Parts: sequence; C-alpha cells; structure tokens
Amino acid sequence: MTKICLVPKLDGLGGMVSFEAKFIHGLDARGIPHTFNLDDPEITAVLVIGGTRHLRALRRAKGRGARIVQRLNGMNWLHKVEKTPLRAAWRASANNALLAFIRRRLADRIVYQSAFSQSWWDREYGPLNKPTQVTHNGVDLQRYSPDGPGDRPADRCRILLVEGHLTGGYARGLETAVRMASAVQTDRKLPVELMVVGDVSAEIRSRAQSLAPDLPIIWQGVVPRDAIPALDRAAHVLFSADLNAACPNSVIEALACGLPVVAYDTGALAELVRDGAGEVVPYGADYWRLEDPVIPPLAAACARILQENPAYRLAARQRAEAALGLDAMVEAYLKTLVD
Repeated sequence: MTKICLVPKLDGLGGMVSFEAKFIHGLDARGIPHTFNLDDPEITAVLVIGGTRHLRALRRAKGRGARIVQRLNGMNWLHKVEKTPLRAAWRASANNALLAFIRRRLADRIVYQSAFSQSWWDREYGPLNKPTQVTHNGVDLQRYSPDGPGDRPADRCRILLVEGHLTGGYARGLETAVRMASAVQTDRKLPVELMVVGDVSAEIRSRAQSLAPDLPIIWQGVVPRDAIPALDRAAHVLFSADLNAACPNSVIEALACGLPVVAYDTGALAELVRDGAGEVVPYGADYWRLEDPVIPPLAAACARILQENPAYRLAARQRAEAALGLDAMVEAYLKTLVD
C-alpha cells in the first residue's frame, strides 16, 4: 500500500506551507495515507518540500527502499547583490548548499516548480542524471474563481500588488509598481489606484508615496489567505513584483480569479502568463544585479490590459483552467512519487 511521508519546509529552505496543505487535501481526497514521520516503516515515498536538516532520517528512509522526491523552487540570491548582515548572508548560502546536497546525493527524483527553476539549479550546481520534471503550482479552481464577492471600482482602474513582505530587495518591487501606476495615470490618462497587500513598514510606505504624491494608494496590509480571492476579483490587473520568482502563487491565484497579470520577464512569469492572460515585458536592465528597470514598456502593457480588460480577464481564467488546476498538480506529484 502507498504511504507518503511529507517533510515540511524549514525557514529559508524553500517550499511553502500553502503547498503542503493543498497536497495533503489532495491525498485525503484520494484516500492515500500520509505521515510526517521519516522513521515510519510503512512509508513508500518521501516528498521533501524544499530542504530539511533531518539528513540521517532521510538516509534511513532511503535505505528502507522509500523513494525520495525533492520539490525545488529557486534559491537564495539577494544576499549576493545587496547589503546583508553577515550572519544572514552565511545562513542563505548554507541553506542553498543544503538544498543542493539533497538534490544531488539523496533525492531519487526532482520536481521543479518551473522550467526557470530547473535551468537555475542546473546552471548553479550542474545538471543531474536522474528523473526530473517540471510541475507548476496549482490552485483550487472553485475557491479561486471569477464568481464570488469582490466588486471592481467603476470610476477608476485598480492595480493590485500582493506580496507577503515588501522589505529589502522586495521594496524595489513596490517602488516599481508606484512608478508604473503613476505613468499609466499621467502618460496614458487613465484614472488608477494602487492597492498594496502585504507587510510594509511606515518608512517604506512614505518613500513609495513620495515617488508619486498624486497617486491614490490603498495600504491593505497583511490579510488572511481567505481574503485573497475577493481582492483579486476587485482589481483590474495584478502587478507581479517579485524578481526571479520560481512559481509565484499570487500570479496563479489571480489568473484563476480572472485577474490578468502584468510583469517583467524574469523568473517563471513568461511560463505562467501566456495565451493572452496578461503581458510580460523585458526588464530592460540587469535584474540579477537589481538595476533599475525600464518603466515605459511596463506602463504601456498595463494600460493595454486596463483598456481591454474583459478580453484579458477571460483569457486569464482560461489559462488557469487549462494548466494551473490543483488536481492536475497533485496528479503530477503522485506520478513521480508512486508510479
């Protein structure tokens, strides 16, 4: 009988709690038992969600014949290009090395969250002579849907930015969002407002607002995950600010809610935002070095989405239905864990 052991992520070692909950729900729906105990003698496969420091227990499970599958997104990189406390930089590098060790020495198979993620790992640590696959994150297409509460404003266009924490290197994404929205408002003559969801300090808020004093900004703060679908439905476009994101859930959730996405062509964005579901434009500078992006093409793309919103909204939902459903994601993981 199949029994899967889940090894949850540790802080800084990749993976996402939301993925764990989604996957467990998928296992329960299929009647497949799971455990978190690597020493359970009945486990047939182990899914390492990013990395773990329980290497001895992982070796023991492997020695008993359990298949070890590692789920990988990207890796820590901001500490290489921005001023970072020595201890934090050391920890980021050590976590990368631990992920790489599991990837090369202990995992039997690898699931990358995107083709971008796979190419990044192959470039930094070399390709592997073992089974690998790319499986994008999935979303519950009933929970995240265009149908439900959340009314878009009729007298202005709402640009939405959703990030957990807009600090450090991520604060640059907020500043880009402000500059983009301001350009749409002034150069394209469209009435817009920017809604920011996430943890933003008072200092960063003040600096962002100073970039465009006339731009209306709604600081929504940190919200429960259950509130995200209504916020997506109440916006006209999502700006994805995270650079080199392996497979951002905020993008997948937005598409499922029929919210088109505008973003720079970094990370996995071009893989996700396809088939008319939004616009992905060149960054125009070296994003790996956090150089300032070129704003006009991004603003022009955002304006196109706002001016042709119904068509983009329909395409966004169709893209999610075609490739980003939760059931398809769970089946893809089970294929490599069980088959």
